[in-house]
Amino acid sequence: MIAAGQAHGVIAQGAGQALLEHAVYDPGSGQLVAGSFMDYALPRAGDLPSFELGFNGTRCTTNPLGVKGCGEAGAVGAFPAVINAILDALARFGVTDITGPAAPENIWRAING
Repeated sequence: MIAAGQAHGVIAQGAGQALLEHAVYDPGSGQLVAGSFMDYALPRAGDLPSFELGFNGTRCTTNPLGVKGCGEAGAVGAFPAVINAILDALARFGVTDITGPAAPENIWRAING
């Protein structure tokens, strides 16, 4: 249950990074402009689809306990999976790259280039 919770969390984190999160700094002062959750969007449960996890446990061979992290795989895979799905959907418009986050305005700009 703990491993599943960690995996769900990092999948949400990767999807949030791809779709919502955007740190903005003032170019003159370097001050973080998106400094609160009013300005910096994070995904909520309602923003994400349901998903099921499967685990294929293997022992780590580099430590005596045989344990390893369980959340990293979701963090590594979610961002490119979401962005590649968006790029696949936008291919018919000639879009080959999108600057994150892939928020509606950025997708519109990519299509209307």
